[in-house]
Amino acid sequence: QVQLVESGGGSVQTGGSLRLSCAASGRTFSDSAMGWFRQAPGKEREFVAGIGRNGYMRLHADSVKGRFTISRDNAKNTVYLQMTNLRPEDTAVYYCAASKLRIPTSQFSDFASWGQGTQVTVSS
Repeated sequence: QVQLVESGGGSVQTGGSLRLSCAASGRTFSDSAMGWFRQAPGKEREFVAGIGRNGYMRLHADSVKGRFTISRDNAKNTVYLQMTNLRPEDTAVYYCAASKLRIPTSQFSDFASWGQGTQVTVSS
C-alpha cells in the first residue's frame, strides 16, 4: 500500500496560483495512476485530475480544465497539481490518491490509498 502526504496548500487571492505536492512512499508508486480530489465544506468529495502511471495520460475535471495541471515525477515518487487563476469556488481540502489501476480514472472507488489532505483557500 502507498502512503501519501500532501503539501503546498495555503491561502491566496482570486487569480493567484499554488502548486500542491504529494509525496508517496512504497514501491508501487510508479505502477499506479494517481489522482487529486477535493472536498468543500458541506459538499461531496469530487474528482479534480488524474494521471496515468507513465504520466502520458491525463484527465482534468471540466471545472479546472485550462487552469489546473497534474504531473508526476516517478524518480521522486511525487505527484503535483499546478493550480493557476484560482477562484473562490476552488476553496476546499485537496486530497491525493493512489489508484488500483494504471490508467487515470475519475471514479472514487478506483482509488485505494488517500492522503490526509491540504487546505486551499481562495479569497475574493
